[in-house]
Amino acid sequence: MATAAQPASACTGITLTAADGTVICARTMESALDFQSNLIIVPRGKQYVGRLMEKTPGLQWTTKYLFVGPNVFGMPYISDGLNEKGLAAGHFVFTGFAKYQQSEPELAHRSIDCAEVGTFLLSTCGNVDEAIAALRSVRVVAAGLTAEQRAMNAYHYALHDANGRCVVLEYIDGQLNVHENPLGVVTNSPSFDWHMTNLRNYIHLNVNNATPVTLSDVQFSAIGQGTGLLGLPGDFTPPSRFVRAVAFTQAAFASATAEECVQKAFHLLNQFDIPAGAVRSHENGKMAYEFTNWTTAADMKHLRYYFHTYQSRRIKVVDFQKIDLEAKNVKTIPMREPEVLEDVSATAK
Repeated sequence: MATAAQPASACTGITLTAADGTVICARTMESALDFQSNLIIVPRGKQYVGRLMEKTPGLQWTTKYLFVGPNVFGMPYISDGLNEKGLAAGHFVFTGFAKYQQSEPELAHRSIDCAEVGTFLLSTCGNVDEAIAALRSVRVVAAGLTAEQRAMNAYHYALHDANGRCVVLEYIDGQLNVHENPLGVVTNSPSFDWHMTNLRNYIHLNVNNATPVTLSDVQFSAIGQGTGLLGLPGDFTPPSRFVRAVAFTQAAFASATAEECVQKAFHLLNQFDIPAGAVRSHENGKMAYEFTNWTTAADMKHLRYYFHTYQSRRIKVVDFQKIDLEAKNVKTIPMREPEVLEDVSATAK
């Protein structure tokens, strides 16, 4: 969790559909902190207690479904993940716009912190409809265990299910707003409906190169490729990333299989990868910089969860068919392994 002096996370989410009907949702996770994430596999039957301020216990619940996702700082909570029913959930920082419900001591028993939403939904819900109903039955508050967490507790949430439905959930002025997301793209602030309206400023863009133009008998032709997308914003602000993600996902050729679709998702998200040093801020004499902690992709049909990290670009996968669904304890898979550089010198022929 970042402090208020650090730039807001620049996460980007996309959705692709393969020719065989497989839907892949994928996203980057950026922050000015190294989350030290590992992948956790949380079994059915685990007991959770909502974490509220001043050690006040919140909602108590028992996991109904096994789920997988990256944790943060070793805690048994995820900011992105997939469960055994094909529901995927992701947190996206929503600084300056998120406003949750009031934290009231007499309602603590049915309250969860906003950083627990993904964990709560993946552990108890099988599809988007169930998730929305579950959120309406509890109170979501901005609490957190530490001052740092409370300073950055502002998210909206992307949900995808095995039926292909995608929504963005936002708490504004204490009210839950549900936005259908037909394009499957999500970034950060402002609100999702603002981003959809902003797309109207870019309807002139297309993937085809511009044709030559003749002015006063002089023909002017393009001096390079990409003139159809000339004007596509390339910076890392949320509005620009939203427009760019829509452009790339809409332009992408259809993949025949789920595996090809996953590869394409990672290729597209390379366009949003932030190398350390490219995005910085200075406050109180200190410099903070964003970088891409990790990138994930979820196959909601075949129940596979993929990832690579800042340390290693090698794509790894957790296959639910190879997980013990009857396991009793939380299991951890290391994510922070170094890059393996394969020496192919001796293969020359």
